[in-house]
Amino acid sequence: MIRRRDALLGLSGLTATLAGTAGQPRAQSFPTRPVRMVIPFTAGGSNDVVGRMLADGMAQRMGQPMVVENRGGAGGLIGNDVVAKADPDGYTMLLAGSGSFVISSLVQPRLPYDPVKDFAAICWLGASPNVITVHPSVQATNLRELQALGRARREPLRYGTPGVGTNGHALGAMIGVVLGIEMEPVHYRGTGPALNDLLGGRLDLLTNASAPLQPHIQAGKIRALAIAGRSRSVALPELSTSVEQGFPELDSSTWYGLLAPAGTPAERIAILHRAAVATMNDAEVKRRLVAAGVDEIAPSPEPAHFTRLLASDRARWEQVVQRAQLRLQ
Repeated sequence: MIRRRDALLGLSGLTATLAGTAGQPRAQSFPTRPVRMVIPFTAGGSNDVVGRMLADGMAQRMGQPMVVENRGGAGGLIGNDVVAKADPDGYTMLLAGSGSFVISSLVQPRLPYDPVKDFAAICWLGASPNVITVHPSVQATNLRELQALGRARREPLRYGTPGVGTNGHALGAMIGVVLGIEMEPVHYRGTGPALNDLLGGRLDLLTNASAPLQPHIQAGKIRALAIAGRSRSVALPELSTSVEQGFPELDSSTWYGLLAPAGTPAERIAILHRAAVATMNDAEVKRRLVAAGVDEIAPSPEPAHFTRLLASDRARWEQVVQRAQLRLQ
């Protein structure tokens, strides 16, 4: 039989133990192992530049490595599908973009996933204005001269895209529609291969976020004609916009955001969201991103904000896809 005195001593010991551990931090429950970030393009493009900066910062803030996995192909659909079918445990994220996630789903007739039901929003990150560039052999220094050249040519201008349904595909097609010239798309598995062919003179034109294009513009290896938007780029301040040149319909930017598989626990999405926001708001990260051409850095205050942005962006691009007749059969 346990005597009352012994019982009281046992209770006092337990109380002391609880008091001693009350002030100690609990072990981190998530993440406890590396987190995978899928970039749906090959290395070398603007998504890759932004994704790797983000991955480094998030890894520091979460205390776990961030593994970047480039899964290029089909205009982003292959990488998107990998994430859509991943375990919804918070350990797999997609670096989504306006082209690879929204436009591609409007252009491709059959998708292996549902772009609305199979993903959960984490955070909208920022946006880069798209730059319209040509090979130096193309005799045009602005959009008016490109229009005159295109109308005088017997053959179409060949423009590269990072893949079917990407932002570069849609904007290139819209250039043809708005300028009234014939354009022929040449599709690649990412910006890197397309840029290589532009540098080699095998393409006439390429549009993309400015990050991978800037060094070649500054070196004179390619020529920038315009920023496709309403505001000049911080990274390329001397380059006039499509609006300034009289073509306001050529308004396109590349945004970046993080998505998780649908069903990922809300508390884990919240942790990923906080790490992403803290990284994007870091002064040094901001400096590097602006230098790379990401002019708009305004991470969403909550995941629901990104969900609403996705819906509005989809409605906007649906009109562009219909006008440019981009939907594949």
